[in-house]
Amino acid sequence: MPRVLITGASGFVGKTLLADPQLDACDVFLTHRPGEPPAFNRSGAVPLQMDLTSPESIRAAVAQVQPDRIVHLAAQSFVPASYEDPAGTFETNVVGPIHLLEALQALRRRDPSYDPIVLLVASAEIYGKVTPDKLPLTEETPFNPQNPYAASKASLIHVGRQYAASFGMRVVLPVPFNHIGPGQSERFVVSSFAKQLAEIALGLRSPEIMVGNLDAARDFTDVRDVVRAYALLAERGRPGELYNICSGDAVPIQHILDELIALSGLDVMIVSDPARMRPSDVPKLVGSAGKLEAEVGWRRQYTLTQTLNEIYQAWLTQLSSQVEASRTLP
Repeated sequence: MPRVLITGASGFVGKTLLADPQLDACDVFLTHRPGEPPAFNRSGAVPLQMDLTSPESIRAAVAQVQPDRIVHLAAQSFVPASYEDPAGTFETNVVGPIHLLEALQALRRRDPSYDPIVLLVASAEIYGKVTPDKLPLTEETPFNPQNPYAASKASLIHVGRQYAASFGMRVVLPVPFNHIGPGQSERFVVSSFAKQLAEIALGLRSPEIMVGNLDAARDFTDVRDVVRAYALLAERGRPGELYNICSGDAVPIQHILDELIALSGLDVMIVSDPARMRPSDVPKLVGSAGKLEAEVGWRRQYTLTQTLNEIYQAWLTQLSSQVEASRTLP
């Protein structure tokens, strides 16, 4: 069976990917940080310790697995944290993947028939600020990163392209735009809104919702649609090529908030929180998935309203369970 190595499997996207039934026909290996217990649950999957800041750790994991397919999700992906630690963000998001590609190269030098497929997952943050006439963003749009996280992902793209061009590696470069869904961390805007509303609904906080910049517009896609795009790209993506994964709709954050409030049926006060504002924010980010649709046959399946409702209901269920558990404690 094909051997699939997934880094960052304990994250939001990783957990969604692990539910993909296509993996049932694969030997699956999942990385986790040394010293931390595996934070994923998939029957038959083999956990592997791997430290992205350690070339030795990466080489050992890759040599053990000799994967046919690598989905590299592991990253420092929280933009505010990238301002606090730019060097650490680059070490994780750029230097770590270089060590991963070098470890695969070492196997290829020993066995010229070894030809793995590598998905290096980037981010639409690479495009940064553009004038309205340049929208929607395509894979030909010049990079203009506006924060350290975005700059690290732009660098990752250049690394992946270079390994494809110079060494003939089958490196494919997905560029997901904002992806959302049940189970996402409350650090991210949509999940934060939904959690706050669920807390209000359950009487756990006053009817006030804290917000950042509501004027920014983003292109939101359900994480399950994103994961399906990864599977298609692993089969049909061209080496060295970028592929935008997006809905093609620019949705203001204000609209997301309004729709979640409507779904909750609550009457709340909106309070601006300066701590939730970014030092540099992109006013509008919307992409075109035309290349992805034409080359691999991807289409989105989840509507925004459906996804928002599922996120809110998931928070209601989780918080209700926590409240019930606290009541049963002695």
